[in-house]
Amino acid sequence: MQSVIESVRIALSGLRSNRLRAALTTLGIAIGVAAVIVLVSIGQAVQVFVEEQFLGIGTNLVFVVPETLATGPGGGGGVPAGNRFSARFSSLTERDVEALSDPFRVPDAELVVPELRLTRPVTYGGVEVRGRIRGTTPEYPRIRNRSVALGRFFDDRELASGARVAVIGQTTMENLFPPDVLPLGETIRIDDVPFRIIGILEHFGGTSFGDEDDLIFVPLTTAQTRLESGRDLSGRRTLTLILMQAVSDDRVDALVEEATEVLRETHRISFRDDDDFVILTQTDLLESFGAITTLLTIFLSVIAGISLVVGGIGIMNIMLVTVTERTREIGLRKAVGAQQSDILVQFLVESMTLAILGGAAGIAVATVGTIAIGAVLPDLQASVRLESVMLATTISALVGVFFGLYPARRAARLNPIDALRYE
Repeated sequence: MQSVIESVRIALSGLRSNRLRAALTTLGIAIGVAAVIVLVSIGQAVQVFVEEQFLGIGTNLVFVVPETLATGPGGGGGVPAGNRFSARFSSLTERDVEALSDPFRVPDAELVVPELRLTRPVTYGGVEVRGRIRGTTPEYPRIRNRSVALGRFFDDRELASGARVAVIGQTTMENLFPPDVLPLGETIRIDDVPFRIIGILEHFGGTSFGDEDDLIFVPLTTAQTRLESGRDLSGRRTLTLILMQAVSDDRVDALVEEATEVLRETHRISFRDDDDFVILTQTDLLESFGAITTLLTIFLSVIAGISLVVGGIGIMNIMLVTVTERTREIGLRKAVGAQQSDILVQFLVESMTLAILGGAAGIAVATVGTIAIGAVLPDLQASVRLESVMLATTISALVGVFFGLYPARRAARLNPIDALRYE
């Protein structure tokens, strides 16, 4: 232990005598460690953020989407964002909603809400925006935990009559109306069809499905008759997706099984054929996004790790120079009885000291960087975790050992006579 402490003292003394060289040597390690810590912290924060967003869209939710939306080129890889998807090619119809709403066939479904997603030009007073339209039923706010700030949501009577009424989100209101205009009672034109605004939703924020405040809700019947004429081969009006809510958390899997059986029967799918629909749960979506963010974090961390390799090469280079500069010192130590192991430990400790100092600097830089990212992006709640610091310290020490081993062995194997003669 005493020899290790002495080696550390000698290493620090050497660093003080060559401050600029030591600073440049540790810079590569510091950059690599900082990059790894920051990227891991961001990756963990993104995972937490995604989980919170999914939990915020509602509880016990099950998404029924057409197979073309889940796997086709317009579907976005299984996430029911759906703005690019045309309901004309959907396999879901209102008959499916009726079947899934039957309490005798699907007893674990508390709510069943159809949705028709459209993108149409929306105008008011000479201002035009690209509106994200949601044709749905009065149960939508309940299944998605949405509240109305002003006015009201449309009711069953307006749904049955196909009334031209609309409920808008906060972002849509800001984009479409001047600050001094209260939208309630105003008339907007969606695809040149007039709609009277009867409600404004409370702020909800962005989710993994986009800005949930940049939406316009209209009765499903109105959307189907006035804005979209999509029908299936049997003439039934199609839907983009169907939202279902299980009666409890532990009945979600049972709901998926019941819905699958009912839809296969409704769509007349034989036991040999594949489903023309996909049923997704919040757990499925979380696992998909979690796998993506984990792979992305690992990939970026590997790229950042290249800086550690570059820094390690710098340590090896400077240690080789140090061995050359201190050849006579090595000869003297061997002449007075130092063993090869003593020389090896001395230079390994010096190499590790360089690496650990670089790691400490990297941790400091990463902490400042993560705090700055948290200030710019407060929703991510990025923070440096203890496990990241411990990992960075361990990696720094291993880099010092790995890249310092060759110079240390070279110093340990010097012939003392040749070393004393070295000029």
